[in-house]
Amino acid sequence: MEFKTFAKIPRLSRECIITEKIDGTNGVIWMPDFPESYTFKSGREVPFLVGSRNRWILPENDNYGFAKWAYEHSDELLELGPGYHYGEWWGKGIQRGYGLQEKRFSLFNTHRWNDPELRPKCCGVVPILWKGMFETLDIDIILNKLYLDGSKAAPGFMKPEGIVIFHTQSGYLFKKTIENDEKGKENE
Repeated sequence: MEFKTFAKIPRLSRECIITEKIDGTNGVIWMPDFPESYTFKSGREVPFLVGSRNRWILPENDNYGFAKWAYEHSDELLELGPGYHYGEWWGKGIQRGYGLQEKRFSLFNTHRWNDPELRPKCCGVVPILWKGMFETLDIDIILNKLYLDGSKAAPGFMKPEGIVIFHTQSGYLFKKTIENDEKGKENE
């Protein structure tokens, strides 16, 4: 029988980064390590792949227009470089809408993309609300401030969804919503 080691347990009191949880739909852009194109069954050739939470998508089987937008902005998005680039596709017609007249793509990796000079002009980044040592009291205070002050991603929108906590040592993400946090969504 193979011996399985017990994984190291990360310390809880380590740095965390708290960002606003935007209520839209998950999106991913995958860039290959070297330039190439992909041909789908439909015959469409693309320079990179675009996905939703669970599948690759094209404008023909889109997710709220995300694939269409991504391929229209392919020259800019190629600046992301190789790898998986996850974010939230949000705005007009998606979930809360945030009172916007357009849709936006906000990248999740704040460490890499927080500087607007480094990311493609067509992309945003989820707003950082706080960065520091993990403490549950701080999380409650930040969530309450978001509730009282409204969205940082769409200033003036007074019904933000919640926050995402990235625990840097464990590498895990946790979310906390303003409404119904104890219930959670079905099928999560």
